[in-house]
Amino acid sequence: MTLPFIMFFVCAALAVIGAFTLIVAREPIHSALALVLVMVSLAVLYLLLGAEFIAAVQIIVYAGAIMVLFVFVIMLLNAGVEERTDYSKLAKYAGLPFGFFLLLALAYWMLESFIGKQIANGLGGTNASVSTRELSAQLFQKYLFPFEATSILILIAILGALVLAKKDE
Repeated sequence: MTLPFIMFFVCAALAVIGAFTLIVAREPIHSALALVLVMVSLAVLYLLLGAEFIAAVQIIVYAGAIMVLFVFVIMLLNAGVEERTDYSKLAKYAGLPFGFFLLLALAYWMLESFIGKQIANGLGGTNASVSTRELSAQLFQKYLFPFEATSILILIAILGALVLAKKDE
């Protein structure tokens, strides 16, 4: 067994444990911290795949900035312990079979699709390397408008959260 092989399974297990904790945690802040664990684990998995730029973006943007925003909003709204209702019990019983069906449908789609067959036969990956310079040129030239539109939407969401959290005086 090689170190990357062991790291893959450790990070995959951490990502799954973090995702499970994210769902079952009763405190919103614990859910946010579990999401940080998932994002850091995914960044390590990206490093193992040789995608250093995506791993860095995952840490800086998602685990850093977005999670700080989530924690800020949670603290601003003073969110406490989640209340459990009967509706969530109904969702649990209806959601488990639906989730299993969705998992089967995705597995069938992946096995029957053209790219799924290529991956299964070992023909799926092209080893074409894209440099960070080429990627940044695409991001800031070809996709500049969607990039800026996304930042404006995030700013509007922050302002909306502030307006909603403001207490009536």
